[in-house]
Amino acid sequence: QVQLVESGGGLVQAGGSLRLSCAASGSIFRINAMGWYRQAPGKQRELVASMVSGGSTKYADSVKGRFTISTDNAKNTVYLQMNSLKPEDTAVYYCNADHSSWWSRNDYWGQGTQVTVSS
Repeated sequence: QVQLVESGGGLVQAGGSLRLSCAASGSIFRINAMGWYRQAPGKQRELVASMVSGGSTKYADSVKGRFTISTDNAKNTVYLQMNSLKPEDTAVYYCNADHSSWWSRNDYWGQGTQVTVSS
């Protein structure tokens, strides 16, 4: 089992910045990718940003140029630096890890952290 613990959410004014962190712990064998998703009220969960183990990144069009994903592989931690925040970025942000062991490949999710951007 892999546990993901997120931190760094909160309330910020439009134009401000927040940095989310997500630390993975437990029986970690190989993390193939880590990423951030978000879900706003009444909407489906959507990918915000992801990074595979080789370093390639993917961003939602709506956050390109404003958000940056990074990882600290030694700490099994992924970060999301969010700049120039907009009210439409308001959502619960979830950390995700694509993990492989000898016998299975699984997706793990954090508990979510609320990000609220006021106008």
